[in-house]
Amino acid sequence: MSTENALLTILVERINNDTLVLPTLPAIALKVRRASDDPDTNLNHMADVISMDPALSARMIKIANSAYMGRTVKVDSLVQAVTRIGLRQVKNVATALAMEQLFVSKNEIVRTHLNQVWDQTVEVVATSMALLQSYHQKTKNRRLNLDSMTLAALVHNIGVLPIFTEAERHDDVFANPTFLQVAVQKLSGRIGSIILREWEFNDEMVKVAESWRNLQYLTPELSYVDFIRAAVAACDGAGSLKDAIMNLSVQRGVFEDINLLKSEEFAELKDSAKQIFA
Repeated sequence: MSTENALLTILVERINNDTLVLPTLPAIALKVRRASDDPDTNLNHMADVISMDPALSARMIKIANSAYMGRTVKVDSLVQAVTRIGLRQVKNVATALAMEQLFVSKNEIVRTHLNQVWDQTVEVVATSMALLQSYHQKTKNRRLNLDSMTLAALVHNIGVLPIFTEAERHDDVFANPTFLQVAVQKLSGRIGSIILREWEFNDEMVKVAESWRNLQYLTPELSYVDFIRAAVAACDGAGSLKDAIMNLSVQRGVFEDINLLKSEEFAELKDSAKQIFA
């Protein structure tokens, strides 16, 4: 059996037998998510939850003072930072920090690959946010919101993590990166949906991770999946599907003209969005 088929067979068996080791969302991120979903949570309570984690607290204050928030008056307390950012976006920032902590490995080769995946994820998040903001400006249609777009982009490729975990046990896999690419293309969507259901994400987010690579999956109305696909293609992460995705994005109305991606205004929106990860 080839290395490629062996890796795929192992992963499929573990998925089917429910023995695949899934990444665990750090406790602080779970607490923040649950607090933000509680209708009785107020800003002071959220600040108390975040204060349990010094790294997350520092990130919140930094983001509150960043160009992303578009404010000139600096905040110096966690309550002020949470007030400025807002409860829903606080959840996304907490998830972003948690996700970044998951893309690590003690194996140098694996760590290099995971760093590349995380860097690509950051690019996709920033690009999808900029695309949605441009769409809002053009159409005035606010059915899709920026907070959910951020979260969808953050988790769109989460299914790669167990694949790299399993590949770490097979050194020969990394001798030919094509093996990993095949495993990712064939299984990461299915694995991603399993992870997000385990993390209690809603069905819309599950569908993003599960179906963005499948161009046959089209929602009746424009959805977060459309923006994720366009962002991945714009970041050169779609391989041979790039042209098809770009054409589909124009047909679906994500943008009217591909030249939007080369404009100064779009670059500024994208750079501002990256402040979440600064």
